[in-house]
Amino acid sequence: MKKNKVSIIMGSNSDWKIMEQSQIILDSFKIDCETKIISAHRTPERLFRYAKSANKNKIKVIIAGAGGAAHLPGMVSALTNIPVLAVPIKSKFMDGLDSLLSIVQMPYGVPTATFAVGEAGAKNAALFAVSILSIYDNSLLKKLTNWRKKLTNSVNIMPKS
Repeated sequence: MKKNKVSIIMGSNSDWKIMEQSQIILDSFKIDCETKIISAHRTPERLFRYAKSANKNKIKVIIAGAGGAAHLPGMVSALTNIPVLAVPIKSKFMDGLDSLLSIVQMPYGVPTATFAVGEAGAKNAALFAVSILSIYDNSLLKKLTNWRKKLTNSVNIMPKS
């Protein structure tokens, strides 16, 4: 098992289209990741088993996507000390605002980092996971530094028509 393992979890299969963006980023950095469907409401026992065994399973960072009431990231945060990076998923009722507000309002003492709703949030959560892992991995830090340089260099100085 590799040393930098990230777990990508989501509340339902319909979240995969968004959460797959996290996996694409992690794959580009050659970071080992797993993906699971864990519903806080429909599979609470699975959620408890998963969160309680995350340390034992050598998971270093958890990226959790959830929509609607969006309890998954906060519940996982409450059950483990592993950093949880939350991705609110756009819902059909409030365009993802409900998910964002539900996640971002975690009470003091149970931190859950929260990112943008949807695809940008999934990508940024993965990049943040890379940043966390790069603290103790110089090879990964170099990859991240180069990735950011490429991003910077991709921005034109002058607009093009």
